[in-house]
Amino acid sequence: MSSKQSTPSQPRRTITKLLALTVLASLGCVGVAQAQTYPNKPITLVVPYPAGGANDMLGRLIGQKLSEGLGQPVIIDNKPGAGTLIGANIVAKAPADGYTLLVGGFASNAVSPILFKAEYDPLTAFEPIGMFGTAPTVVITYPASPYKTIKDVVDAAKAKPGVLMYGSSGNGSPLHMAGEMFTAQAKIDMIHVPYKGGSAHILDLIGGRLDVIFDTSTNSTSLIKGGKVRPIAVSSKTRLPDFPDVPTLTEAGYPDFAVNGWYALYAPAKTPKEITQKLSAELQKVLKKPEVIEKLRGVGVTPGTGEQAELAKYGPAEFEKYSKLIKAANIKAD
Repeated sequence: MSSKQSTPSQPRRTITKLLALTVLASLGCVGVAQAQTYPNKPITLVVPYPAGGANDMLGRLIGQKLSEGLGQPVIIDNKPGAGTLIGANIVAKAPADGYTLLVGGFASNAVSPILFKAEYDPLTAFEPIGMFGTAPTVVITYPASPYKTIKDVVDAAKAKPGVLMYGSSGNGSPLHMAGEMFTAQAKIDMIHVPYKGGSAHILDLIGGRLDVIFDTSTNSTSLIKGGKVRPIAVSSKTRLPDFPDVPTLTEAGYPDFAVNGWYALYAPAKTPKEITQKLSAELQKVLKKPEVIEKLRGVGVTPGTGEQAELAKYGPAEFEKYSKLIKAANIKAD
């Protein structure tokens, strides 16, 4: 007997390849068929925040417009808790059929999985659909503050290390991350005062008990327009149309500062690409509507593109950036 192992005959190998190709083709046809009939029932849009906040408002705006374009109801399901991890985990474990989506972003897909024990991997648990907006950081102070510019703040902090205070809505919040990034880049020592959410930090700023807050534009825009606080710098690369007299941090000498709130749609991992592509295409249409652009800009949000490729790069880059910042600054969760 020959010592060589027997190998399948040429006809057998050919049949095996044909069967494999047939299976792949049938799977492709299933995906196309799903996309052609999708959606044929209501879609649930999970917002991992309480009702009434900026994320909820933005989710409802996008959900309503997607519903109009897709011809099916989009139901908003608020699932707050654990720094957005509860809601995000629900979507991560949902069937990958396009009927359960996540309003994700800064917390759920970048920071919270680093600070807390997440049951999902933000880099692999979701399929990107598209970003629908970003919210730059706005450095604000109280109207009677002696600090008229960001340079005034830096000079005062250097003259009095560990005395000036900046507030935030909690450890790991965008406000906290922005403060840590700025103090590191400016090489200054300021005291971080975390609050347990709500508006207590804003009230203390207005009352002059805090020096500055590195706020999100979604929260600060109405405060600025109402004269409650005074903006001294913004993190956007160009000046904001609503506040053309407020210089950018790039103008002030901090071109590498990049902490923004961001808002995006995600589907569970392994959702057929035909479905995510259809959702992305519809999102792109929504973001071109004048009324949507107006509403987004009205709350300090710069409209996104809705493109999958953009989000596929942006999300992992944000995760990597904050992983480094949290480690370097030794940031701990509340």
